[in-house]
Amino acid sequence: MRAAGVLMHLSSLPSPYGIGTMGKQAREFVDFLVKAGQKYWQLLPICPTSYGDSPYQSFSAYAGNPYFIDLDLLARDGLLQKHEYQDLPWGSDPAQVDYGLLYQNRFQVLELACRRLLTQPPREYEDFCRENASWLEDYALFMALKDAGGGKPWTTWSPALKAREPQALKEAREKHAAQVDFWKACQYLFFSQWKALKAYANEKGILIIGDLPIYVSADSVDVWSDPGSFQLDENLQPTEVAGCPPDGFSATGQLWGNPLYDWDAMAKDGFTWWIQRIKTLCNTYDILRIDHFRGFAGYYAIPFGSTDACNGRWRTGPGIALFRAVEQALGKLPIIAEDLGFLTPDVRQLLADSGFPGMKVLEFAFDSRDGGDYQPHTYPRNCVVYTGTHDNEPLVGWFDTAPADDVALAIEYLRLTREEGYHWGMMSAAWSSVGEMALVQAQDLLGLGHSSRMNTPSTLGGNWCWRALPGAFDDALAARLHRQMELYGRLP
Repeated sequence: MRAAGVLMHLSSLPSPYGIGTMGKQAREFVDFLVKAGQKYWQLLPICPTSYGDSPYQSFSAYAGNPYFIDLDLLARDGLLQKHEYQDLPWGSDPAQVDYGLLYQNRFQVLELACRRLLTQPPREYEDFCRENASWLEDYALFMALKDAGGGKPWTTWSPALKAREPQALKEAREKHAAQVDFWKACQYLFFSQWKALKAYANEKGILIIGDLPIYVSADSVDVWSDPGSFQLDENLQPTEVAGCPPDGFSATGQLWGNPLYDWDAMAKDGFTWWIQRIKTLCNTYDILRIDHFRGFAGYYAIPFGSTDACNGRWRTGPGIALFRAVEQALGKLPIIAEDLGFLTPDVRQLLADSGFPGMKVLEFAFDSRDGGDYQPHTYPRNCVVYTGTHDNEPLVGWFDTAPADDVALAIEYLRLTREEGYHWGMMSAAWSSVGEMALVQAQDLLGLGHSSRMNTPSTLGGNWCWRALPGAFDDALAARLHRQMELYGRLP
């Protein structure tokens, strides 16, 4: 079925308290999507962010980001008093997230709420802890130990904790019991609000697309609790790490630094780690986008300690065996494959064998550095068309910064006019394509430029900060977008 949606992370929603949350403004955005004739709301990963604020570098593959817990909803439920958070500094620029202030202030407010929750925990809290014990117990202890250690990586902990000796873990749980309970309570509050928001969206006919980052962070509970699933040496340090080779976008490639999976070990137990992760996230979202899909065919391995990605080499991934194991265990799932990057025949074959829709990015169609099959006349029906992703310039920014020849090609190919607005013409190309699903960045709907870019790969600082201003998604914009859906047969 032809339909459309908007890519807009929770952090980018308007809010008086420094960052978008799962409260009133999230529901208002759902209402906007309904008025605009949209079917999908795509988010970036909703897991906790760590150093660098990237949702693709998290302390946990399962936990939710406490920053997204709505404080007004906590006040409504009697867990906060409004004066306890309304007068705190949350940032001077409503169009940007100030992660430093959030880190300073958000957790002290959440500690007040969690303390009240835990004085007489509801039965739902006990149920949540029991149902999620497989990941929650380790996560809460991991975070409590990080708090006690000043945030230092788990690889610097005592040998006994680093190696997860049972007696050391038992003593740590007893010593840090209050902080362990705090982190459990945070997750209960997060997922209670998430469940309510998702139910609201689904009742309105909006499906939520979530994101599964292919890799987990080196400093994460996932690696600490299951080191045997990763390529680590006897000191629990990675032997090689993840990234991308040099290309037209980066002369030194991308050094992500994530530990790589021990695919042989994972295959021996039937890919249980992946089956559980995908099952959990498919229950969290309606549709799951798997990031860096090409890494399952072949992945780029960079020697640990490298300062750039130049000296990496390609290694063979698990291929279709992984996804056959997932399908056998869970059935056919609504998955989107992010098949971008350096595409080789094995990647294309894996996508075809999986049956998942791949991604087509319109900006790449006119990028002289890429040369992939991204021009709309080459699209199959089973694909998801994007104007750009969170790693790309918003369209207005692209027209301002791309090479003149690339811009000229886009204008000629798409017959763009200044009267319509180049960005609207490019979005129309996505909506008019044969791809069954078409998604545009929220920044493109708002006609925003480079300063609203969500992320510039291989850079530190200034990323993941953009926020929409209050009132940006108004009825006039919804009506204009709804008309485009009528024109191109994408109404739900």
